[in-house]
Amino acid sequence: QVQLVESGGDLVQPGGSLRLSCAASGSIVSIYAMGWYRQAPGKQRELVASITSSGSTNYADSVQGRSTISRDNAKNTVYLQLNALKPEDTAVYYCKANTALRNYWGQGTQVTVSS
Repeated sequence: QVQLVESGGDLVQPGGSLRLSCAASGSIVSIYAMGWYRQAPGKQRELVASITSSGSTNYADSVQGRSTISRDNAKNTVYLQLNALKPEDTAVYYCKANTALRNYWGQGTQVTVSS
């Protein structure tokens, strides 16, 4: 079992920045990749960024160039730095952990971009 706890969501003005955190616990040695997804009201959940155990990263076109995913293995935590935030970035952001047996999701953290 893997437990994921997200934090860092907030209300920010357009152009602002946020850093989201996802702390993993449990059978973390089984995780081979982690990612951030988001879901806006009335829309499907979509990938924002992902990072593998070897450090390879992947970003959605919508956040490419203004976001960074990183991991701190000592803290078992994955971060998502979001810059130049836009109102269309408003969503619940979820952390996901991939293992060979199944995927795990966190409870989500709300990001609202509004003036």
